[in-house]
Amino acid sequence: MSPVEIGAASVVLIVVLIYTGLYIPIALGMVSFIGVWIIRDNVDIAVALLSESIADTVAEQVFATVPLFALMGLVVSKAGLGKDVYEVANFMFYRIRGGLGMATVAANAIFASITGSTIASASVFTRVAVPEMNRFGFKSRFTVGVIAGSSVLGMLIPPSAMLIIYAIVTEQSVGQLFIAGIVPGIILSIAYCILILILSYAWPSFVGGDESRDVAGEDWANMTWGDLVAKISPVVILVLVVLGGIYGGVVTPVEAGAMGSLAAMLIAWFKRALSWADLWEVLVETGYITSAILFLIIAASMYSRMLGVAGLPTMFGEWLTGLDLTLGQIMTMYVILMLALGTILDTASIILIVVPLFLTALEEFGVDLIWFGIVTVVGAEIGLLTPPLGISCFVIKSTINDPNVTLYDIFSGAFPFAVTMLLVLIVLINFPVLSTGLLQFSFL
Repeated sequence: MSPVEIGAASVVLIVVLIYTGLYIPIALGMVSFIGVWIIRDNVDIAVALLSESIADTVAEQVFATVPLFALMGLVVSKAGLGKDVYEVANFMFYRIRGGLGMATVAANAIFASITGSTIASASVFTRVAVPEMNRFGFKSRFTVGVIAGSSVLGMLIPPSAMLIIYAIVTEQSVGQLFIAGIVPGIILSIAYCILILILSYAWPSFVGGDESRDVAGEDWANMTWGDLVAKISPVVILVLVVLGGIYGGVVTPVEAGAMGSLAAMLIAWFKRALSWADLWEVLVETGYITSAILFLIIAASMYSRMLGVAGLPTMFGEWLTGLDLTLGQIMTMYVILMLALGTILDTASIILIVVPLFLTALEEFGVDLIWFGIVTVVGAEIGLLTPPLGISCFVIKSTINDPNVTLYDIFSGAFPFAVTMLLVLIVLINFPVLSTGLLQFSFL
């Protein structure tokens, strides 16, 4: 077999191994190591490339944003800020038909701006929103669908772990990717709210919540603006500290992560919501998250080196160029591939496996890799809502612990939101300025 054939076979083998349940970093690292060994017929070269992958990943300063933002998100969850944000959003939207669904979207968008984690958003809002929306008469399938759909905003609205991983893979600026994610995140949030409004009028039996205004009015009859300010102020402070510092050019993303973690701890301490036992639990969980992502990035770095040794990206790029395709046709092929892989792989795996293959071809068109990163994350996110993997749906199922709500219910409820994401993705592909426009006004 030629090196190119070995490289292509290794990519297929990696996908097969992941689909059969093998831990993703092990599949990436093991197959890549063996691939280099076979191609070069020298185990020392494979060992050397693995050593370089580990050293380069550990030495990458941008990776420090991962544990810092993970720590901030976990502290924020412990402090109960997700519940506070949801209550404020409910108060603002309950007068609108389907308003509590919109409130869930809005609260998830705000919560995403201080956590950057889809899993955290899905877990927190399943606990917070499901009991409330059920009490207000909304149907369970609609409720879990809203939570699943809006939870993916954590992957797009900065700070986002997936944007950080993409930045490491493509050697792009984390700060610029964060800025580029703002407008698409807002657009997706608005699209979700429009979808909920349409469903409320066109399919009321699916949505429910006919008496929600009366129930909410009784709940919040004594709510004052002072109460609202007290609930939302900690979130505003964190957003200003983290995103304001980054966008204003005052701090780097790494420094912003450190400042955000410190601010989150101070807020949790002020609210008396973080005991020493909770802090230890948060630190341990941060270690788990960081080590898992670090292991994944090391394996992905080895995978990229294996592809380079095999010459697969160059050959793939030349093949695409030889087809004389337009950029639109290449992007269509790219999106279809991401949607297909999204049914069996998580977002990080899709980014790490697919992006290196297309970079060479995209260089021929002078594609803005910041815009391409936003398109990649949105496209890969759709897989979070589709079977059989659908990580967000599985998180909701495990968190809700209700035998009456099946995985089928969750996937069915999430389906309209997945379609809406695809429509937004098409808009973002055709209008790159929506992703890159804010970069003209930043200091990064």
